[in-house]
Amino acid sequence: MSKCMYVEALRMALREEMHRDKKVFVMGEDITRYGFGANRGLVDEFGAERVRNTPISEAAIIGSAVGAALRGMRPVAEIMFVDFIMIGMDQIVNQGAKMSYLANGELSVPMVIRAPEGTEWFGGGAQHSQTLHSIFMNIPGIKIVIPSDPYDAKGLLKSAIRDDNPVLFFEHKQLYTQKGEVPEEDYTIPLGKASIKREGEDITVVATSWMVKHSLEVAEELKNEISIEVIDPRTLVPLDKTTIINSVKKTGKLLVVDESPVNGGVQGEIISAIMEESFWNMEFPPKRIGSLNTPIPFSEYLEKEVIPTKEKIKKEILNIVSS
Repeated sequence: MSKCMYVEALRMALREEMHRDKKVFVMGEDITRYGFGANRGLVDEFGAERVRNTPISEAAIIGSAVGAALRGMRPVAEIMFVDFIMIGMDQIVNQGAKMSYLANGELSVPMVIRAPEGTEWFGGGAQHSQTLHSIFMNIPGIKIVIPSDPYDAKGLLKSAIRDDNPVLFFEHKQLYTQKGEVPEEDYTIPLGKASIKREGEDITVVATSWMVKHSLEVAEELKNEISIEVIDPRTLVPLDKTTIINSVKKTGKLLVVDESPVNGGVQGEIISAIMEESFWNMEFPPKRIGSLNTPIPFSEYLEKEVIPTKEKIKKEILNIVSS
């Protein structure tokens, strides 16, 4: 096992799956020029037939991926920024997500759509910094994966590629350069299984993506005062409710942290799902942290006012535990 960056773990998964299965190919805008780097070197190894540059049209990219999947291929389509995925919504929502249902299960759509999301290190502004995964939780027929570290990124991407359903694979841009231990051998992580990143007794913090790192840092800073359990769902659809419920039964307190806007966000959905089955185990009302209901500002100082931060997480945990 060696340490590598999150983006390198994604590249490892793509390489291994392309070697394992000749039906796997990647496609997207400028992917032979690498973008954020997940596809670096793939065109030299696999050729232009399996590493395909596409027109600047998300509708065409996703529509072509749906068609290829229906014909037995396993496309991995990259959307340069998640903000642009909205152009291909019909292809995702009305075609890819529903095709198996409409065909009474006789057709499958084994495709992955990779999309970087979240706020950036250089100020991407309102049209390049959104966190949109919550929107797709309302769409039956697709799975949603959102890994928070290199180990999970590799294992979950391999599972997503092998899955026979459309999978949306969201990668926070702040995570691309984060390092972690990743086995060089083949391994997969099942979709729908959460990870307990840190065990604790006093409060359960369910965090996603970039927020997992913030939550773990807060847990370490407060370890002499509060025992914090940090859970990463890893996949939003399917959602591993059992792991979260068992944690809440132990701690009696719940905080959900996600970078998507609080209005209609994944935070409320997780809280609702857990409260339906473990209301009587709660010692304090569950709380949620997300982005404000406003476009992401270009200014990095204003951006921090809009999105969840480590300081906001720490303040809310102290408030819950001391109440």
